[in-house]
Amino acid sequence: MLRTLHIENYALIRQSDIAFDSGFVAITGETGAGKSILLGALNLLLGQRADSKTLYDSTRKCVVEAQFDTAALKLNELFAENDVDYSDDTVIIRREILPSGKSRAFVNDTPVQLPFLRQLGSTLIDIHSQHATLLLADSGFQTSLLDSIAGDQAELDEYRSTYRQYTDLKRKLEELTAAEQQNRKDYDYNKFLYDELAQAALADGEQEALEEEATILANAENIKQALNQTVELCDGEEDSALQRLNASKSLISKVADCHKGIGQLRERLESSIIELRDIIATLQSLDDEITFSPERQEQVDERLDTIYRLQKKHNVSTVAELLTIQDNLDRQLGEAGNVDQQIKQVMEAVDNAFKTLQKKADALSKRRREAAAELETQIVPLLHDLGLANATLKADIKELPDYGPQGNNSILLLFNANKGGQLRELSKVASGGEMSRLMLAIKALTTRTKLLPTIIFDEIDAGISGDISVKVGRIMQRMAQGMQVVAITHLPQIAARAAQHYKVYKENNDEKTTSRIRQLDADERRHEIAVMLSSEPPSEAALQTAAELMENN
Repeated sequence: MLRTLHIENYALIRQSDIAFDSGFVAITGETGAGKSILLGALNLLLGQRADSKTLYDSTRKCVVEAQFDTAALKLNELFAENDVDYSDDTVIIRREILPSGKSRAFVNDTPVQLPFLRQLGSTLIDIHSQHATLLLADSGFQTSLLDSIAGDQAELDEYRSTYRQYTDLKRKLEELTAAEQQNRKDYDYNKFLYDELAQAALADGEQEALEEEATILANAENIKQALNQTVELCDGEEDSALQRLNASKSLISKVADCHKGIGQLRERLESSIIELRDIIATLQSLDDEITFSPERQEQVDERLDTIYRLQKKHNVSTVAELLTIQDNLDRQLGEAGNVDQQIKQVMEAVDNAFKTLQKKADALSKRRREAAAELETQIVPLLHDLGLANATLKADIKELPDYGPQGNNSILLLFNANKGGQLRELSKVASGGEMSRLMLAIKALTTRTKLLPTIIFDEIDAGISGDISVKVGRIMQRMAQGMQVVAITHLPQIAARAAQHYKVYKENNDEKTTSRIRQLDADERRHEIAVMLSSEPPSEAALQTAAELMENN
């Protein structure tokens, strides 16, 4: 429950401290006095976006802080998940808005982000404003209403988990199917490319060898001519290099013993003769190997043309790169066959997930139908208490062929306020006052099943007056037996039912208008309720009526 609320430098409030009791709390005041400012401050604590324009003094920061009693809520897991300090029975939320427009949020003095603040706030307070009554016409709210009555959160969580799994599998199936369709388009082309490379039977290093052979074949005649002439010069019949070297060796040998240096020269001549003979043998061997063959030259040129054509086609420059492309194509062709198997497996998984989804959706539908019957049974007496003596409400549940995050139910609240009237769609037949009373009845019913410690009604009494307002106050009083109920109201009949009463009012000075709030004692309450009944100053009759309302409470 909400224990205390501190507001500083917010809107028209310079500083205010409010201590809330458990049970039923009423907040009253003239229109424009600043009651909505309290809700604005609370909404900041629940994660609403901040605006520096709301600062009372634009040069100072705004601080809103609230202390909550959370002993019964068991929030330790939520705090642990978000790495926030946790106290077993107290949570303190503080929000600061700086003059620059930046804001900071703290929970138990630990800095937190707004998503956590919103998540935490949803477990602490339910703020119901006049605008929230419009939710009655929303199908999502109507579904949530039945789920709240059914208490099927565990089943709903299981369904949503299955639904996510089902949609994820469907998405994967769609991706695989699209990939398979693309593979079909690519398969024939890739198969052609692969077959072309495979038939070429390329070998790494082949290109360099062929290019060398092509050069030799193209110049075979010139090469053989040069080789033959070189052999003739080295080892011809007349005056060859070998003959001259041998003659030189003979001459040197005659005088080798006469001089040590000459003997070394003879050895060098001998080595040169041996080297020259080896060169001549190699020249002759090369000459024998090289043959002029137009047929072989044509074969080499054709092979190189094939290699060059494939390289240009695949935008590469080596046979090694072509072989890599061939391997990749082979892998892609193999994977194309694997996609079909994957599609089959995922289709089976989708079918199984859908069957599970159907079962869980059927279980949800059953719980919702039971909750609809409970809603119809329990809410009608509440509506009768609120002056709708002939009102009936029915939840029309249909099963849809498609499944969504909430199941496959279409839920429509049908309403009739008149005897013998026909049930019709709620949003089309209920007046504003009827919608307010219906929403109050729903809140009174659903809060029995929730652990939510505090509910705040912001003028839910719109369109209500007279005896009905007494009954509205009575229902709020009954709700307050199990939770804290705070009602911002203009109706004296409701305010008189409260155990604690605050008044919001304005003060004007020479500089600025300020909103203030203070708790009323018994005499002040009687005076305030009398003013609400009549005017300021209240008549004796109004004061007497106010006293009677308070005594009846």
